[in-house]
Amino acid sequence: MTTQADLGIDVDVRDAAAVAERRDELVAAVRDHAGRIAYQLARLQGGDYGRETLSTPGGEWTVKHEAGELEFLLFSPNSGSDTYVISTKQPPEPAALATALDDYAAFVAAWNDHVDSLSGVLDGVSAEFPEPATTEGVVAERDRVLDQIRDTCAVIAGEIHRYEGDDYGTFTTRVEGDRWELKYDEGAVSYLRIGGSSGLYLLSQYGAPSAADVREYADRFRGFVAAYNEFVDELESDLERVSV
Repeated sequence: MTTQADLGIDVDVRDAAAVAERRDELVAAVRDHAGRIAYQLARLQGGDYGRETLSTPGGEWTVKHEAGELEFLLFSPNSGSDTYVISTKQPPEPAALATALDDYAAFVAAWNDHVDSLSGVLDGVSAEFPEPATTEGVVAERDRVLDQIRDTCAVIAGEIHRYEGDDYGTFTTRVEGDRWELKYDEGAVSYLRIGGSSGLYLLSQYGAPSAADVREYADRFRGFVAAYNEFVDELESDLERVSV
């Protein structure tokens, strides 16, 4: 068996456990203390995620939180490499930690100054606001027009369904250069769309269009109905004409 003496080595290997233990104690203390700053930062910023960078004579500190919990504390000295004093990965090197902690009190002071700078910023800001206008009248008028368009389309959908004999189908035509498509599902209106797949849905199973869009296309809808009636006339069948 080969020994240290056989190799000509007669130097003891120092035990790093004490240094690592002290490092871990300091990191735990900073984590607890800086965690209070992260919590206050989360309250101040009002979001689930956030960060703040503060300058000190020794460099810059960045504190980042996630849901109010400290995610990392980074020290970027004026010269030298960055040190993650707190992180979700490995702990810092003892020498780098010592350098950072020499400036840590300045970081806390910078945080306190930051909070103090915001003190009173909302003093005198009134919480009395003008009454917002209601959209009730506009919505009622929009719905009135859309209801009439839907009723008319229901007749067309029913007639096309009866003529074609399919449970699903469309009636498509062009009005003033725009492609209009009425889709039906077992005789009921599925949608009325203008302008192709990326166009405007005047009728749909989802939300209603804006009042401005209804105003723009309501008059043109008469052209859509006229095109349907021309379609019926060309078929010379018993499909029912409709009027608006």
